[in-house]
Amino acid sequence: MTNSLARFIQRRFGRGSLAACSAVTSALALGGCQLAPASIEVPVSNWPGYETMYLAHKLGLDRPEGITIKPLQFPDPQTIVHAYLRGDVPLAQLTTVEAVDLCSRAPSRCPVIVLILDESRGGDQIAVARSVPNLAALKGQPVAVTFSTLGPYVLSRALEQQGLAMGDVQLRNIPLAQMPAALRSGDVKAAVFFPPFSDYAARDGLSRTLFDSRAIPGEVFDVLAVDPQYLARHGDTITALIRAWAAARDEARRNPDRAIALAAQREQLSPEEYRQAEQGLVYFNLDQQRPMLQPGGVLARNLKAVQAVQERLQLTAAGAPVPKVDARYVEAAR
Repeated sequence: MTNSLARFIQRRFGRGSLAACSAVTSALALGGCQLAPASIEVPVSNWPGYETMYLAHKLGLDRPEGITIKPLQFPDPQTIVHAYLRGDVPLAQLTTVEAVDLCSRAPSRCPVIVLILDESRGGDQIAVARSVPNLAALKGQPVAVTFSTLGPYVLSRALEQQGLAMGDVQLRNIPLAQMPAALRSGDVKAAVFFPPFSDYAARDGLSRTLFDSRAIPGEVFDVLAVDPQYLARHGDTITALIRAWAAARDEARRNPDRAIALAAQREQLSPEEYRQAEQGLVYFNLDQQRPMLQPGGVLARNLKAVQAVQERLQLTAAGAPVPKVDARYVEAAR
């Protein structure tokens, strides 16, 4: 086997794959090595920013990169957090808020951030009952949040702008899927959530959005977080996963109707509802992500700011590590 061919196989299929071709000459005589694609399980929950990984698999863009993506469906990000804490999954699609939370709960498995999935600029929302005239009127009222997601963070930032604190409202820890019904029944006066759950709530017209993440630009990012031990052993697989993600983003730009139809169907939204939900997201290509993932870059600064807020709210332990940010895998994927 020539050195160039060896480098190609190693780059495409991973360092251990050369051993799968026992004898070089016999492999070539048989028409080349038949290498099984590496399988990688990727947690997916209902949120447009996480659909790109699903699309990469559904559109067959993972196989050319030498991997097979296996989307694992979870009902919401909270259950993905718990799965990571149990050790059931070695990577997760999460917000930076949840990544900081993981480091507080499991310092030895504090994840490494290797990819920015999107920035939320309008996707994360606070919806209130029609009887609530403004955010200031939430004082003393019950508000639905999911504690292990970014709900408390978004709510705290919204209340700060009204001169209120978290202690000024009644926090109700409610699963995302139950929030539309809680708003409808009047059990809560507001809910902190995001599509598709915010879309489900909006369908009956009994609530309206008073705050979203456009008011806090540069503060809410979705990222791919990887267990550091897994990353050390499977760096080539993660690089291939990032390539497949980038290919799916390119395809979604070229053929948006097809991508939206697939993702909307999975999230039980109409194509128009999904298209509107994506208006609250900003995606960054791999070239744009390089400076964002550098030491001292946008994401590193965001993680420190998020940790400071979480500590102030006593949602995370003081002195916990912050997720590391590593641009090498995006650079290799380019």
